[in-house]
Amino acid sequence: MPRESDAPPKLRDVAQHAGVSMGTVSHVLNHPGKVSQKTRDRVRASIEALGFVRDANASSLAAGGSRSIGLVVIDLANSMFVDVALGSQQVARERGLNVLLAGSQDDFELQAANVDFFDEARVAGLLLAPMRDSAGQISKIRKRGCPVVLVNYDPGPGDDCCVVVDNEQVGYLAGRHLIDEGCDRLMFVAGSDPSLQPVALRREGLRRAVRETAGAVRFEELHVADLTEASGVRAAERIAARGPDTRPNGVVAVTDTLAAGFIAEMTRRGVDVPGEMAVMGCDHNSTATVTSVTLTTVSMHGERLGAAAMGLLLEEIADPDGHLHQRVVVEPQLVRRGSTTGFRRAALAAE
Repeated sequence: MPRESDAPPKLRDVAQHAGVSMGTVSHVLNHPGKVSQKTRDRVRASIEALGFVRDANASSLAAGGSRSIGLVVIDLANSMFVDVALGSQQVARERGLNVLLAGSQDDFELQAANVDFFDEARVAGLLLAPMRDSAGQISKIRKRGCPVVLVNYDPGPGDDCCVVVDNEQVGYLAGRHLIDEGCDRLMFVAGSDPSLQPVALRREGLRRAVRETAGAVRFEELHVADLTEASGVRAAERIAARGPDTRPNGVVAVTDTLAAGFIAEMTRRGVDVPGEMAVMGCDHNSTATVTSVTLTTVSMHGERLGAAAMGLLLEEIADPDGHLHQRVVVEPQLVRRGSTTGFRRAALAAE
């Protein structure tokens, strides 16, 4: 029966056009070594003539596996997670695999929906970069034997590998830098939700840096509704209303996006950053826009995180029974820029 002209060509159409069986066409697509060169050429000529495009999902199911890896990140607006995707994709491509990416926009329910989607798509494995405990979501996808590796979140001892930045050290580096620049009234601007693991760890690292001063540095926190630039603006409105002698002279925002909003509003209100107040972020997000000054931050080495996580995932896919779960820690790095490095000079000049 002739194929309808407006319907996409199917495997049987290629077989009919080439004068071979559907099994032969399948071998050409999946196991070309089983077919003679002459037959391969004839089948490929028919594929080109008909404009046939193989169904990757059907091929994966027929072969009993998948060539796709799912990656779910909490926020695609943060370039750190784009770097994670780039690092993981590089390793996957070396193995002939594809990375399918989904962002959750800081929405835990959307994260769950993304995990469910990749579960239904029968991906070979999942990389998950959450902000909070996602054990229920992970358990669901693992029930069908799909391995999972967590990125920038430590689930503790259990059934999953993880690759994490030392987030406690992120906070410590930030606090130590401001103290070394001469700041003696520090503030941490962040959300108050204790389930956000990276935030909690950065807070503890900052507190450790303050404790080392034996009371010489004052420390306070300002809780905001979320980690957006708008929340940074609202935080700055509250701080700018205080007098120069009572407001902080060193501010660590838990994300670069928060820091960008904070600096923009402080500058608009006439507060000199960094002359009167040193301000920095914590996640090296290149999409956080600060027009008045370059932003000091802490590099999370996102590409290194993604590459290491994909390596662990592929190890488990290749040998699920013999694989030993691992916790890989990537050390952060301070990136000094203009939003903090002028404070000490200004303070010394005022003495």
